[in-house]
Amino acid sequence: MPLPRTPMRLSKMHGAGNDFVVLDLRDGRAPPSPALSRALADRHTGVGCDQILTIEAPRSGQAVASYRIWNSDGSAAAQCGNGARCIAAWLVREGSARGERFQLDSPTGTHAVERVDDGLYRIAMGVPRFAPEALPMPGFAQAPVYALEIGAARIEFGAVSMGNPHVLIEVDDIDAAPVAALGAQLQAHAAFPDSVNVGFVQVLAPDHVRLRVYERGAGETLACGSGACAAAAILVQRGRVARELTVSLPGGALRIGWQGDGLPITMTGPATFVFDGDYWP
Repeated sequence: MPLPRTPMRLSKMHGAGNDFVVLDLRDGRAPPSPALSRALADRHTGVGCDQILTIEAPRSGQAVASYRIWNSDGSAAAQCGNGARCIAAWLVREGSARGERFQLDSPTGTHAVERVDDGLYRIAMGVPRFAPEALPMPGFAQAPVYALEIGAARIEFGAVSMGNPHVLIEVDDIDAAPVAALGAQLQAHAAFPDSVNVGFVQVLAPDHVRLRVYERGAGETLACGSGACAAAAILVQRGRVARELTVSLPGGALRIGWQGDGLPITMTGPATFVFDGDYWP
């Protein structure tokens, strides 16, 4: 007779439509294998999500916990802004995070968190790094605009690391942008040996843009927090937008602020609980 399986307790959450399965691993359990991540993320036979978030013991003395990110294809991710807000809200509800301000450790560093009005959370996402080697993009010299030949087309883009790699293409009509086709082509291009997140942005006003993101390891998602920060950083650098702006994504809006070069970008947005439950692997 087979031994009975042990259920896995989880929470389903989303940040502006970017959805997650949250697992508390502070009891010493191992992180999900690539196969388990794919099973959890499957929208037909699993829970369904863009990424899996694991809550773990803090790595720094000042943080209340750390978290890691696992894409729906089973690969590890280095940063997730919408996920960071969800982790913050989960820890507040659970009681580990108290007060209006606390800190979290991500795979790329330690982030200050602030609880603001109406259930929103503000996360300090780190200082954008524009050097090509930060993504990496070997063979490129740093520039505000880069170009690649994709088929018969010349694609111009900006690039920045927010702890994970992002490129940004400015378009006139975000609804008509070839997000999936061009996103997949750029992710597979030799210019990006570690692949890349691909954003498509339409500037509506100096304080408002629309954005769609084709994420590495997940495809197009309803929102990408680090992508919103990357878009703001690139557009501010070009003088296209103000340092405080709203980034509208298919799943909702995020407020991005960047007070000056060399300072961290902040991202403010919602974190929503969908349900808690058990998964039987």
